[in-house]
Amino acid sequence: MTAEETVTGVDAGGGRPVVPARGAQRPLGFAEVRVTGGFWAGLQATNADATLEHCESWMERLGWLANFDRVASGATGPDRPGWSFSDSEVYKLAEAAAWEYGRTDDPAADAMVRRLTARIAPAQDADGYLNTCYGHGGQAPRYSDLETGHELYNTGHLLQAAVARLRTTGADELVDVARRAADHVCAEFGPDGRQGICGHPEIEVGLAEFGRALGVGRYVEQARLFLDRRGRGTLRDVPFGRAYFQDDVPVRQATAFRGHAVRALYLSAAAVDVAVDLADDELLAAIARQWDHTVERRTYLTGGMGSRHQDEGFGEDWELPADRAYCETCAGVASVMVSWRLYLATGEVRYADLIERTLYNVVATSPRADGRAFFYANPLHQRTAGGGTDHDAVSPRAEGGTRAAWFDVSCCPTNVARTLASWQAYVASAGHRELTLLQYAPARIATTLDDGDVLAVDVTTAYPADGTVTIRVADAPAHAVALRLRVPSWAGGAVLSEGGRTRVVGPGFAVVDRPLVPGEEFRLVLPVAPRLTWPDRRVDAVRGCVAVERGPLVLCAESVDLPSGSLDDLIVDPSVPPVARADGAVVRAVTGDEIPLVPYHRWAERGPSAMRVWLPAR
Repeated sequence: MTAEETVTGVDAGGGRPVVPARGAQRPLGFAEVRVTGGFWAGLQATNADATLEHCESWMERLGWLANFDRVASGATGPDRPGWSFSDSEVYKLAEAAAWEYGRTDDPAADAMVRRLTARIAPAQDADGYLNTCYGHGGQAPRYSDLETGHELYNTGHLLQAAVARLRTTGADELVDVARRAADHVCAEFGPDGRQGICGHPEIEVGLAEFGRALGVGRYVEQARLFLDRRGRGTLRDVPFGRAYFQDDVPVRQATAFRGHAVRALYLSAAAVDVAVDLADDELLAAIARQWDHTVERRTYLTGGMGSRHQDEGFGEDWELPADRAYCETCAGVASVMVSWRLYLATGEVRYADLIERTLYNVVATSPRADGRAFFYANPLHQRTAGGGTDHDAVSPRAEGGTRAAWFDVSCCPTNVARTLASWQAYVASAGHRELTLLQYAPARIATTLDDGDVLAVDVTTAYPADGTVTIRVADAPAHAVALRLRVPSWAGGAVLSEGGRTRVVGPGFAVVDRPLVPGEEFRLVLPVAPRLTWPDRRVDAVRGCVAVERGPLVLCAESVDLPSGSLDDLIVDPSVPPVARADGAVVRAVTGDEIPLVPYHRWAERGPSAMRVWLPAR
């Protein structure tokens, strides 16, 4: 069977969201990593039990699902509800449900994918075009607004949903719909077609991974074509400038991520995909350089990216105001996408370090504990307690001191949903003869190495509340293999114990390279005691302040924990070390008062509250 023929069965990706053609590390699929408990298992359960249904209910209520019905029945008009990109939320929800079904075999998740597909498929035009906002009666023509119409962006999310379905269930109607849509895009925007690009990158990363999943190289080639067109002034100028669309400088020539943060990061994820699959080392090196520059100078302590509200974008170097931080949740998701691809390509630990920071302090911060309200923006300083949110109404604003049930622009809930449903993909990777543990959670990890031998371990830990990680070998070949354990960059003084011996291991990878014996245990102890973190002196907005971290968690002070109910006069005495308290800490104020700090991802869970991460220091 050729790549151009019908594909059936489960894709060889085995539940892996990203499957590069080559790279230093191989991602593990759902069958290879089973998370059995802990912090992330709790978030995944809430996502499955509450968030997926919550998202579908709101889309039904607001008419975003009915938009597909109206196209199918020929009842379209100028009164279509929702923004032009609302179709993408349906696709992201389908992706989340597909990953959830692959993770758990829950028939409810499978039923959701089928239910959504039954609404989506009839709206597709005969030539593969699929959009509910353009190209039909009473609507603007197809591709008449490439700057803000989001048509290709929507299609990109459709393709990612199809990847999730293909890699967890096999080819079905959703995959067929996506393939016709991808063929339409290639015909319409190929070398002999329209020379345009989409104002919001996403089609590129969708095409690249869908091409990998089906083995259709021309989809990857079309992604490359879109990448090469960008940065050449193809889109019309806007008040924010062409950098907003990343259409100001060619991808290879850029020095940092810039413009609208989500756009920049989706584009960069696609660039890594194309660079890896087409062996374009120059392009890969360009994205790595941009990542380095951005993480050093344009990224918040939480891992959040995007310091400007006006364009949801990156600021200049060192422009990182705590109270005006935008740090969109979707940018956090996209940052993880870029870093994961760079890690697989290079095997370099710094990418996994940023993934951990961003997952705990951006992605995990967005959903409320019940999974039915979300932060869109994630500032590091809330000066006044936010007003109460009407959880029966759509929030018109991304900013606020409380999580909202739904937004006028509601990209973040579904982005969180698809990320949590596939979270185990980031836990571990494999090489030729090694297994690497990257994110720590209770889990069974079992993979077949390149020589056909099985290596399996059981991980037990209360991380991040406790820094002890116990790894028990469940199965191993008789010959030497390497077990690599990530030691985070903050974890100076970590200790690894094996066979009654202990050794201090520095940040990077702690490696055990020898024949492993089933039943033997290793114990990695990471120092998760609270620690002070000082900002770079070039960040004017927080000069004279200090933050407190505990393991991978950024901590914050909330007004609800202070007798005065106000953070205005809080000044910390940094000469007194912070003391551990539950999973938070206590710091000493210059007044002698003890100030409790809580994990940033939990702020505003007890109601509206003022909050700050960077604390003025004496």
